[in-house]
Formats: sequence, structure tokens, C-alpha cells
Amino acid sequence: MELIYTGVGKKVYHDGDKLIKVFDHQSYSKADVLNEALNHARVENSTLDIPKILGVSVMEGDWALTSEYIEGDTLETLMQKHPEKTEEYLNLFVDLQVRMSKEKVPLLGHLRDKMHNKISSSSFPASVRYDLHMRLDGLPRHVKLCHGDFQPSNIIIAKNGTPYIIDWAHATQGNGSADAARTYLLFKLQGKDELAEKYLKLFCLKTDTAIQYVQRVLPIVAASQSVKKKSGEAEFLAKWVNVFDWQ
Repeated sequence: MELIYTGVGKKVYHDGDKLIKVFDHQSYSKADVLNEALNHARVENSTLDIPKILGVSVMEGDWALTSEYIEGDTLETLMQKHPEKTEEYLNLFVDLQVRMSKEKVPLLGHLRDKMHNKISSSSFPASVRYDLHMRLDGLPRHVKLCHGDFQPSNIIIAKNGTPYIIDWAHATQGNGSADAARTYLLFKLQGKDELAEKYLKLFCLKTDTAIQYVQRVLPIVAASQSVKKKSGEAEFLAKWVNVFDWQ
């Protein structure tokens, strides 16, 4: 097996036509790993191109997910290699997100419930949490497929040009604009401000969505992201939670 990626609490190996993701048992529980496998399996019933889950096992005390290996480059890598094609790749990225949002996977958990739980678990004052809960309850109740971590690094462009979406650990059903708000915020957290603004304008254009509508979701997304307590994000996210007028 060839180690091809090391992340927080997990390692990814390439083994022939298989990809094996191994989760550190101290960082991920059995429930976490089985939930990711279940989410992935449920999304496999959609029309999207995603690598198929082949098995769940235990390797030296750690849980592991085995899936199909898709040979190709991530969209993030292609954007870095060919900056002159940024507009083309961004259009492909947003088109894929729009296509995803048209899918229905009714057995997935609801994004609204997940975000309510994260707001409650955040360290913001009670008055701020109350406003966030109210704002979340005011959003239209959709059941669109939401990825939860939709960014170019989670898109693999296969050798034949087919884009595959990977990493369905956070998949839910809910408001597609909330999923877009998370993508925008992820770009901002990575310091890709120009790309973030281009992305948001393009998403709103292709979905006929007012930018102000997505902006109203941003404080909710920022609050839910803060629960992860990633180093260096707290101050940035706090500004986003408080940046918009609550009226």
C-alpha cells in the first residue's frame, strides 16, 4: 500500500484499484466511521459520479473504509497547475454543485438539525445563539442533497474527464444555499478571497439566488464551523457571526 494523504486523525492509502482510508481510533469512534460509510452508501443511489464503497474493516485496531480508487487529479490541483483555466474550472465546480443540489437522498439526516445542534454547542453568548437559532428556523425548508464540505479538493477529475465527488462524511439533506455558504466560507478561511467572491457570484447567477440570501446564512455557517475549534479560526469566524445586522 502507498500512503498518499495524511490528515488529522486519518491516513489514506492507494492499493491497486482500491483506496483505503484508515481512521485513528483515538480521533474517530466506530459510530463516526460507520456513519460516514452509511452516508456514502446512501448517496451512491443518486445519479452522481462517486467512488463506490467496497468494505468496512478494522486494521491494527483502527477502523478503515475501502472504496474504488479513481485515478486523476483533484480540481484543486488542476486549478493550481493551470491558473489560466480558473474560470473554466470554477464553472465546472459550480455546475457540479447545482447538479448535486437537484438530487434527493431522503434517508440522510437533516442539515437544519445538525446546524441547530452545532449552534447550541458553540461558545457564543446565549443572546447570539438565540438569534442564530431564529435565523436558521426562518430559512425555507428544503431537502436538497448537501455535501457539507464541497470544495475543489473533494472533486477528482478522472482521466476520461468525469468529475467524481468524494468525502461524503458530512452529507445531509437541506438548504442548498447553506451548503454554498459553507463553500464560500471555506475559500475565505483558506485566504482565497478573490476566488470566494467569484464563486459566490457564479453560484447565485446559476441558481437565480440573491447574494443577500446566501449572506444571511453565513453567520449560521460560521457558528457551526467554530465548533470544530480549529487553530487560528476563532477570531475570523466570530467576525462573520457578528458581521451582519440582525434586523
